Amino acid sequence: MAQISLRIEDEVKKKAEEACADIGLSLSSAINIYLKKLGREKRIPFEVSVDPFYSEENMSRLRKSVVQMEATESTVHEMNFDD
Repeated sequence: MAQISLRIEDEVKKKAEEACADIGLSLSSAINIYLKKLGREKRIPFEVSVDPFYSEENMSRLRKSVVQMEATESTVHEMNFDD
């Protein structure tokens, strides 16, 4: 039996383990299911898409905002919308 070693963020692992526990699987079993399906179907078994934040339209808008801020010597203020 082969062994795979990988690094993931602690929070990602924690949430994945919780989700697996909720459906009665170990994380190892869930990863095995994924790898078997990947090997059988020769594709990622779920939709993979690009984060819309990095779209050309958004990046262009961000570049324009940066130019405007630099020209007016403005500053950025972080806002918290969770409250």
